Amino acid sequence: MIHLLTPDVYNKIAAGEVVDRPYSVVKELVENAVDAGATQIAVEIEAGGKSLVRVTDNGGGIAREDLPNAYAPHATSKLQTAKDLFGVTTLGFRGEALASIAAVSRMEIVSKQAGCEAYSLSCEGGAAGEVSPASGADGTQVTVRDLFFNTPARLKFLKSDGQEEADVTNMIARFILSQPQISFEYIANGKRKYRSYGDGLASALACVYGAEILSNVYELDADKHGVRLHGYIGDRNFSKPNRSYQSLFVNGRQVVNATVGAAIANAYASYLMKRQYPFYVLFLDVPPEIVDVNVHPNKADVRFADNQVIYGCVYSVVSAVLDGNSRALEYLAMPNTPTAPAQTPTAPAQTPTAPAQTPTAGVPASRTMTEAEAKKELEFTVPVHAGQARGFSYDAPPAPRLEVNMPAPDDAAKEAFEENKKFLLEREMKAKQQRVDPASLEYKGELFRTYLFYECGDEAYIIDQHAAHERLIYDKLLAAGRTVLSQPMLAPFLLEVNAQEFAFLKKNFGVLREIGFEIGEFGGSSVKVSAVPTDLMGIDLNAFFGEVLASMESLRAIRLNDILKDKLASCACKAAVKGGERLTDAEARALIERMDGDMGLKCPHGRPVAVRVKKSELEKLFKRIV
Repeated sequence: MIHLLTPDVYNKIAAGEVVDRPYSVVKELVENAVDAGATQIAVEIEAGGKSLVRVTDNGGGIAREDLPNAYAPHATSKLQTAKDLFGVTTLGFRGEALASIAAVSRMEIVSKQAGCEAYSLSCEGGAAGEVSPASGADGTQVTVRDLFFNTPARLKFLKSDGQEEADVTNMIARFILSQPQISFEYIANGKRKYRSYGDGLASALACVYGAEILSNVYELDADKHGVRLHGYIGDRNFSKPNRSYQSLFVNGRQVVNATVGAAIANAYASYLMKRQYPFYVLFLDVPPEIVDVNVHPNKADVRFADNQVIYGCVYSVVSAVLDGNSRALEYLAMPNTPTAPAQTPTAPAQTPTAPAQTPTAGVPASRTMTEAEAKKELEFTVPVHAGQARGFSYDAPPAPRLEVNMPAPDDAAKEAFEENKKFLLEREMKAKQQRVDPASLEYKGELFRTYLFYECGDEAYIIDQHAAHERLIYDKLLAAGRTVLSQPMLAPFLLEVNAQEFAFLKKNFGVLREIGFEIGEFGGSSVKVSAVPTDLMGIDLNAFFGEVLASMESLRAIRLNDILKDKLASCACKAAVKGGERLTDAEARALIERMDGDMGLKCPHGRPVAVRVKKSELEKLFKRIV
């Protein structure tokens, strides 16, 4: 039997699409404030947004007679017909946000239009009250309390207060960057986290990342094929350990887009080391009719009419600036020249007929290139690997399907078991063959002060003294049950991170302390390290924590075991006897005894410790035998 769902049920279902976490509540409310023409927006949260989210703006306000409609599903002031979807210039347009939030919270709207009285309307779990007079300044204040109070299953799956707050903080940072003409104030649990003044993108960048960031970035302002790309990108030597420092805004809307991401990643590919990512805050302004923002209810991605043109424009501009070729000057913003403010959602988008600022070779400056001409030029700018970069892909052809005759499940299980058993037996046999009795080894001397020679029957063993000693030290450092000792630092090490990185580190403070770090908060989103493990004295803490923060990319638990092993290997390498250092006979004997005759050892970096040479192999070299 088919049932028609009641409004209280389908509103809660819809809320799951639009409002899944506190940060999405903040996102929807701030977008409404921006669309209302606000120049000042204040955001306040408590308990990561679970107990309170309050957004106050000085925008146009809501009329008394429209307040009840604000809570109604699919009610919006931004669209009237389906045709309007093909030219969306506002951040919001679905008319679902307020109804979805109200369905799963206790919500109140207080609003006042210029020259009118203020009115309020409350709603609890989707049930609206009556409009009543209130007091307030021009604009709107929306207060959301007890998020998901009536959907405990959803409440149970929220993150900790600290992690939810970090995601809200990250969202506010993106709004400060995307709307640099708006003044923002953000308060979490009574503490001010951000305060911007709406005086331009450079000021917004300094507010979010600190003033020193401006010395590590290039400012772009490029028009190409009717597409405007402007903002900031990191220079060739400036990179980050994860993608949380990447911001892309398409027509003023924050998105994560695979096409643009691939273009930027490929442009930086020859300059960045493995697991390093470019920094950028970029605005892509395109005619609204060539971009579809109606891809998903959370509006987190967009779809372009022609990915190749978008890819080529972004790739050619960014790579030209990084490579420093002759066209770079066309794309860099001129110093001491104020750049145009970021396009606001209510401003008309750049029309496709607007000519590019700089004529393209072979095309008259008086007109825009046609799509065919643009594609022809892009053939020379888009690399062969344009569709793939660091996990990104777009419009890729489907992989060919392979027909494989798979064995029956029982047969496959037996086959896998037998193969595994065979592998284990072979490994055990090989280990036995590679072990000799240290007492049977006779030391014969050294070569090049690096290689030690031992004789055993009709075999000789050549030992790399550095690799052997390095492995022995490494095994000792990794030995189970070793005592963790910390060495206080003369001056604490301070690490400046963003909100998401701070939440990630704070969550793993316990793990870091277990291996010997004395680490804690140091105000704002800074972290202080006061002591390090004695095993790791002298390590590069910037590099170490860069690797720790790179664990955010995998969305898994912190990879401290792997990172620690790598650092201990480096310490063992530094402490081991070096090639070129002469060992006494007693030291050479002690080294082989500590190896316990294990000739299959490898150093922590994978190089062999010992090489076995048979007497027959030497005799073949000297033609004694054939």
